Parts: sequence; structure tokens; C-alpha cells
Amino acid sequence: MTIAKKSSETTATGVTQPNRARRSLVGAAAISAVGAGLGLPLVAQAQGAYPNRPLKIVIPWPPGQATDLVGRAIGMGLTKVLGQTVVADNKAGAGGTIGTDIVAKAPADGYTLLAASAGPVSVAPLLQKTPYDVSKDFTAIALTGLSPYVLVTNPNFPAKTAAEFVKLVKANPDKYTFATSGTGATAHLVAEAFNAALGLKAVHVPYKGSSPALADVLAGRVDYCLETAAATMPFVKDGRLKGLGVSLEKGSIVTPGIPALATAVNIPGFNLGAWAGLMGPAGLPADVVDRLAKAMRQVMQSDELKELFMRIGIEIDFREQADFLKYLEATRVQFTDVIKRNNIKLEGT
Repeated sequence: MTIAKKSSETTATGVTQPNRARRSLVGAAAISAVGAGLGLPLVAQAQGAYPNRPLKIVIPWPPGQATDLVGRAIGMGLTKVLGQTVVADNKAGAGGTIGTDIVAKAPADGYTLLAASAGPVSVAPLLQKTPYDVSKDFTAIALTGLSPYVLVTNPNFPAKTAAEFVKLVKANPDKYTFATSGTGATAHLVAEAFNAALGLKAVHVPYKGSSPALADVLAGRVDYCLETAAATMPFVKDGRLKGLGVSLEKGSIVTPGIPALATAVNIPGFNLGAWAGLMGPAGLPADVVDRLAKAMRQVMQSDELKELFMRIGIEIDFREQADFLKYLEATRVQFTDVIKRNNIKLEGT
């Protein structure tokens, strides 16, 4: 995948959270703190004409969802740094593809941006026909963070470590079950990638969302799942789930005490997360991309924003365009391989 670069040249669920209403209130307070306490100097308008009017960040998910909280916090930070109001605009629906398409078709002037995430950008185009072409219709600006997937089981599951888990499941093909938030969801692909990397054979039990999937793991009706830290860590912290490993190769600060699966079960290179980033339409001028990237670097240094990210289970991983594109391509290759190996198809496609 080669998403549009800085000039006109063309070149991976939202994160689902439990207790959405409660966390939305907490997130809203934290976002307000980001705006109030950023403490960053305004960029003088004399540095260039852009931006000379308000900007809009389209958030293709409902209010209160993790990508929404991230997008709003980024918008408030950019408002402070750029000296222009950045408005959050929720355009939810169709797994994030509706709002994503709005940005794909927006003018390439830097005034309409996308709170981008793995589902509609890295996953959906590999499984279905989307109204946009990821390889042609977007300019990557910056990666902001990653939410690791956590391998979790019911506390009564006999394995106490990831290594014991792998040994047990591998010795009993198709005996154990794993839950996902749906066939073709990012969590499904991550789970299949994990199973394939270790030669595990288990029965897939798809649900309509991470909440019902986790509910059955909590109840012991399904044996395990890999879901985002945002969704799983509240249950791990209160002892209702057992966290055995995380999907980021170097581990994660948002999952303290839980080892990286890459080292815990010896699968070097296993490095997948639910990413969040900033994109715009294809053809954004190079100076606009540079201006936004520099502003984003300042925003991401805010202590208040770091605290918000930690609270919603996202680790800051700031990468400007070139490194963001490398990450997107690596993710595309991994997910394409998983889909082909497991013959994953959505109903009706």
C-alpha cells in the first residue's frame, strides 16, 4: 500500500471500550485538560498562509469511542499550536468507512483531516469493496499511537503463562475456542495471525462487537481472545481476566506486567496493534503536510495528552509520514497474508 506522500504523488477498529458512557465522561474531562494545559506556543501566522481559517477533523466513529477521544484531543492540541480552531466532526457508520470516505473526497487543501484508524484503512479494503481506494485517496500525515492486543483468558483457564497456554492449545487441536468482535474485524485478524504463527488450531466464535465477545470469555463460555488493551485491561486489573501476553513486539506501558508475545512464546516480529493516526485527502501540498507534522509533534509532547492516551489504553507512538507509511505497508502485508491463509471472507462478499 502506497498512500499519497507529501506532494500530489500518490502512494491498519477503531478501538472498542467497555463502559462507554463512564469512560466518555472521563475522556471528556481529560480532553479539556489537554486544551487547557497544553502550554505550547502559538505558531505565528507570518510563517505562512496555512492555516488561515478553521480546520475540521472527521471522526468516523461515535462519540466516546477511543478514536473519537483521540481525535478530539488532537484537535484541541492543534487549535492551540496552529492558532486556528480545529472542529471535531463525527461521521459514524459502516465500520468507519462513511467518515473515511468523506475525507477521501474532500478538497486537498488541509482543512479537512481524518482521525484515521486500523479498521477502515488497514482492514476493510482487504475484505470488501470500499468507496475509496486506500492506495490513491489519502495522504498519510502522522501515526499517533497504538493500542496493543492482549491475550486474555478466564482466571480459571489452566494455563498461567503464555508459554503454558501455547503448549496446552497446541496439544489439543480444535478443543479450545477463541472469541472475536466479528469475522474480519481487526481483532479477528490479530488472533488468526497469532494462532498461525504458533500452529495453534482453535475454533473461532465471532460476535457482534468486543463487549459480547469479552462477556463470554469472562463467563468461561469461550476460552480466550485477543482484544485491545482499551477493552481488556479494566478486567485484567480487577482480576476478572488473566492477561498472558501483548501483541506489540517490545511490550507496552499500557499493559504493565504483561510480557510481549514475541518474546514470551518466541515469535519474533509479531507486532500488531490497533493504530490511530492523522490523514488527509490525496494530494496535500508538501508544505501543508510539513506544517501539520510539526504541529503534531508539539501536540504529542503534552503531558495531558499522554495521560489521556494511557487512560484509554493507547501508547503514544508518534511517527511522521515516511515511518507511518512503512508501518501501514507492514500491517497491510501481514493482514493480507492472514486473510489468504485462513480464507477469511465477510458475509455477502
